[in-house]
Amino acid sequence: MHFETFKNKLVHCAAAITLGMVSLYGMAASADKPGEGVKVTPIFPPIAEERFRGELAMAGLRELGYDVQEPKETEYAAMMVALSYGDADFTVHFWDKLHDAFYQKVDGPHTLVKAGDVIPGVLQGYLIDKKTAERYHIRYITDLKKPEIAKLFDTDGDGKANLTGCNPGWGCELVISHHMKAYDLEKSVNVNQGSYFALMADTIARYKQGQPILYFTWVPQWIAGVLVEGRDVVWLEVPKTDLPDGNNDVNTTYQGKNLGFAIDKVEALLNKDFADKNPVALKFLSQLQISADDESQQNLRMQKGENKPADVRRHAQEWIAAHRQQWDGWLQASRAVASQAKQ
Repeated sequence: MHFETFKNKLVHCAAAITLGMVSLYGMAASADKPGEGVKVTPIFPPIAEERFRGELAMAGLRELGYDVQEPKETEYAAMMVALSYGDADFTVHFWDKLHDAFYQKVDGPHTLVKAGDVIPGVLQGYLIDKKTAERYHIRYITDLKKPEIAKLFDTDGDGKANLTGCNPGWGCELVISHHMKAYDLEKSVNVNQGSYFALMADTIARYKQGQPILYFTWVPQWIAGVLVEGRDVVWLEVPKTDLPDGNNDVNTTYQGKNLGFAIDKVEALLNKDFADKNPVALKFLSQLQISADDESQQNLRMQKGENKPADVRRHAQEWIAAHRQQWDGWLQASRAVASQAKQ
């Protein structure tokens, strides 16, 4: 064999071996990162205190190889529209019961996919300071129909109680508005709306001054760590369940008290086409779960000053490190979906 011919064969063999190695490496990389090459657009509410769980979701999808875009931000009703039309791919901020009206309006059963229990056992309701509750024997929201009770919570001098409510456009706005009518409270209660956390800062300041307070809240979030149930504040009961959609058979009872709001869960919600084409992402988001206490504690860190986007990302990485075995199990199960699809 001529030397040149032998040399050419060696070159071809080396090239073949190199290509084979590249091919094997590519297979390994794609097995580890089955989402490579796929862009994903999250959509979240513009509430800094709810970004933590979003950062966790994005971190997991990135580990699976997805090209996660900068999240879009909008209020809940608009979020459902964006997801249903495919302007965004997923959120981890869907309350199963509270946001059902928004879900139904966009034909959710046919355009969206619910997945998992991102935060199970979330609560909503009305609270007052414990001192006032005990002194005046206030137990029900309907006790506010009594002028002498309503006046205790009057902050603007019109004789009506001032209830710190939630932002316009939130699901809780619909329920609170309905409750005011259903429990005949419109003549004795004013619902203060605006920026919820700014309003709550005023509410907390009044409490620290020893004044009575009346407010709506939900758990998890940092307020539960500042105004602690049983120590500082107590839940008010409703006389009977009465919800805007008329579905009054849902569970609204917490520790023997009827809070008037469905005991809920936060789920992931995906655009149906995206979910169908990306079973790996669907699998991961269906497993992602944090406790209400985890989110409340993270929110409290934000309230104490660790509230920059970089802080929230760091909190997410710290949570992942503390739950690494569980986290890796979620990733492994998600990668297995890709392997099964190839078989």
